[in-house]
Amino acid sequence: MEGGAIAQFLPLILIFAIMYFLLIRPQQKKVKQHQAMVEALRRGDQVITQGGLIGKVTKVKEDGEIEVEIAEGVKVRVVKATIASVMSKTEPAS
Repeated sequence: MEGGAIAQFLPLILIFAIMYFLLIRPQQKKVKQHQAMVEALRRGDQVITQGGLIGKVTKVKEDGEIEVEIAEGVKVRVVKATIASVMSKTEPAS
């Protein structure tokens, strides 16, 4: 009887394992990469926000915000987590 119960749950366990390796694990990896990218932001980086704005980072604040210049003299405050990608990185100061 016990062997039959295990055999009934085996497909369910296999489905969960497949879901983990195809969906959950890659998503966690992507989140870690995004967090690392956001933490590495520095002044002068060219970024794209999730809203589609392209600009240059002018100030990195400690409270989870950055200041982005989207046009000459036009600066906006942006939450760090909303940065979609970094187009060009600046070299660290020597």
